[in-house]
Amino acid sequence: MPLATPPEPSKHVLSHFSLQGKVAAVTGGARGIGLEVCRALAEAGASVALIYTSSKDAEQTAESIARATGQRVVAYKSDVRNKATITATIDQVAKDFGKLDICVANAGIAAHHDSLSYAEDDWQEMMRVNLDGAMFTAQAAGNIFKKQGPGAGSMIFTASVSAILVNIPQKQSAYNASKAAVVHLAKCLAVEWTEFARVNCISPGFIATDMLSVHPPEWREKWFQMIPGGRLCDPAELKGAYVYLASDASSYMTGANMVIDGGYTLP
Repeated sequence: MPLATPPEPSKHVLSHFSLQGKVAAVTGGARGIGLEVCRALAEAGASVALIYTSSKDAEQTAESIARATGQRVVAYKSDVRNKATITATIDQVAKDFGKLDICVANAGIAAHHDSLSYAEDDWQEMMRVNLDGAMFTAQAAGNIFKKQGPGAGSMIFTASVSAILVNIPQKQSAYNASKAAVVHLAKCLAVEWTEFARVNCISPGFIATDMLSVHPPEWREKWFQMIPGGRLCDPAELKGAYVYLASDASSYMTGANMVIDGGYTLP
């Protein structure tokens, strides 16, 4: 069966971006990029399951987005590293909301270690969160999409420009490898899931989140020299891209990796 065709391709362009009546789940949704993704999807009309691991304010955050958008937004605590746990959470979301249309595998961690001294536990933890967690999340959502029928789902992975280049001056071989794997995983799933879902990636560049705020000033100075855009990206500047991939506006787009980096990967 071919990739699903939207109901009315010729209708007004802005209507294609509406997520009215859709249900979305977002891992790592309590802060940083994930928080803005939850906000964006709700602003576009979707009901949202904000999935988090350790945030103390996740429930209040979900309530705040719900009040601001008028959409149903509910926080779910889970752990993407554990297949049974995240599968149960995604299944519960579909049960609570009646279906699942959009899933964003956004949960991730970063660390910087010399490759010659990378500890086994540190390496495995990076892969467990960034790669295994992305796969387990997608697998749970994909099984729901397939049951719901042709063209039922949009799966979106948060990858990174680190998937397609080697960042300097930081040493982050494990992070880079995990994100490169996520991009190729998405391509594989896009081919396998054509009948019931589209699968795409977003690869942000340097985003102004807690993940970057802990780095030495000299690193930031180096990055600014390498980014043609000359600044970090506010997480909210990614909102439109996620809505695009979640909506009918990208109905013929699958297996793509959208790089949003202020030109960082161009020179």
